Amino acid sequence: MEKLLIICMLLISVLVATSQSQTDPETFLRCLVREGSNPQVFISDVTFIPSNSSFTTVLRRRIPNLRFDKPTTPKPIAIITPTTWSHISPVLACARLFPVQVRIRSGGHDFEGLSYTSTAPFFLIDLLNFKSVDVNLTEGTAWVDTGATLGELYYKIAEESNVLGFPAGLCTTLGVGGHISGGGYGTMMRKYGLSVDNVVGSRIIDSNGNTYFDRMSMGEELFWAVRGGGAASFGIVMGYKIRLVPVPEKVTVFSVGKTVGEGAVDLIMKWQNFSHSTDRNLFVKLTLTLVNGAKPGEKKVLATFIGMNLGGFDKTLNVMNRDFPELKLKKTDCTEMRWIDSVLFWAGYPIGTPTSVLLNPTVTKKLFMKRKSDYVKRPVSRTGLGLILKKLVEVEKVEMNWNPYGGRMGEIPSSRTPFPHRGGNLFNIEYIIDWSEAGDVVEKDRLVRANEMYKFMTPYVSSNPREAFLNYRDIDIGSSGNSTYEEGKIYGAKYFKDNFERLVDIKTKFDEINFWRNEQSIPVRK
Repeated sequence: MEKLLIICMLLISVLVATSQSQTDPETFLRCLVREGSNPQVFISDVTFIPSNSSFTTVLRRRIPNLRFDKPTTPKPIAIITPTTWSHISPVLACARLFPVQVRIRSGGHDFEGLSYTSTAPFFLIDLLNFKSVDVNLTEGTAWVDTGATLGELYYKIAEESNVLGFPAGLCTTLGVGGHISGGGYGTMMRKYGLSVDNVVGSRIIDSNGNTYFDRMSMGEELFWAVRGGGAASFGIVMGYKIRLVPVPEKVTVFSVGKTVGEGAVDLIMKWQNFSHSTDRNLFVKLTLTLVNGAKPGEKKVLATFIGMNLGGFDKTLNVMNRDFPELKLKKTDCTEMRWIDSVLFWAGYPIGTPTSVLLNPTVTKKLFMKRKSDYVKRPVSRTGLGLILKKLVEVEKVEMNWNPYGGRMGEIPSSRTPFPHRGGNLFNIEYIIDWSEAGDVVEKDRLVRANEMYKFMTPYVSSNPREAFLNYRDIDIGSSGNSTYEEGKIYGAKYFKDNFERLVDIKTKFDEINFWRNEQSIPVRK
């Protein structure tokens, strides 16, 4: 009996020591050296472990959300910043030997930090060095590496042509990899659809280090999945071949704000019917924010109609006066500019800012952030709208973006890509909660307010399921601690609706061991 006890204790100590060594940064680094064909490259140039003086700097440079940049935030056992794709294979070889998860970061804008944090031991592959953009004017296409930002992509396109663009997001520091793999929408989606609707090729590396260099080699199923299904569930996307779209030499932008006292309710009521049905060259977004009232401490809602038309002054005013005359848009409200300059306008830069600012891949002002999303399928009644505006004042700290659909978005079948939110949607709602004050008490307060506003909106938005947009990642709608199908279906049905089951089948076929996983990844079917 005593001998048996000693044996058991020895086995336990061995298991503990083995577990510790398996997740130890130094042990992991030695594995990289052993597996790498040129180990010096990994040691000196592209691998950082916590004992390296540069580790924290490398980790933080693409963390725009301060919620996940705290001393208590789980840190990776190593960060690998490959400079050539041949570096990836030995990294994945080590990942298969250790009980650690992989996180892949292109821009770091995942609103729940899932591209660079984990509740389980993990290491990070940061793709910031892969940012080339190759524009082919003959084909009307471009190849863009997954680590490039949208700003870098837009800049390179404009360098080659002033009459070509690409339909993608407003934030210029977004990484291309995460943005496109989640769907990717912007101000031209009513004309040309989403980013994924204009992807014609891709390359991906699987968990064994095998590279599929084009659409044909990866097959149509996998190619379908990485265009809106969250590519991090399937492998490391190296980049995308995109189809560029025509843009006029001049576009027109405008921004008009009205409070409730200035007729905002009537304008919002009209906007709900106009914005999704108007000319598809026109995109008019509605933002709802709080401003100071006449009395000290008083708050009121400001409704701002921010628009862009793919055309000059005259075309813009003609369409607006025909379809939304209540706004009383004037020429003095409008600015004509090149499409590339409109990118800066939407990103919040002052008019006249040099386009070279688009080459800056880092966020200049970091904030604590939370996002939630909804879809609206029928106009909100006047009574309901009044209650929503009243609730915004009551809750405070929560802003809303209402982004119109219609046009091309309503023509594309919901099964064409994993992104399912197509016809039948009037607009998408983005709930914005940003703050600068640090501290757990403040964070808890902001998250409570966000959830309160989200819960209040239940009667006005989609249901069964209550749909959500993957690029506005929201862990509140469900998470998969054990990577099970049952857990995954809770959030998967909200992000992907009927496309979720197809994604699960593809995941099970190409990643049966569930190597690529996170708290909201596509699960395998067991």
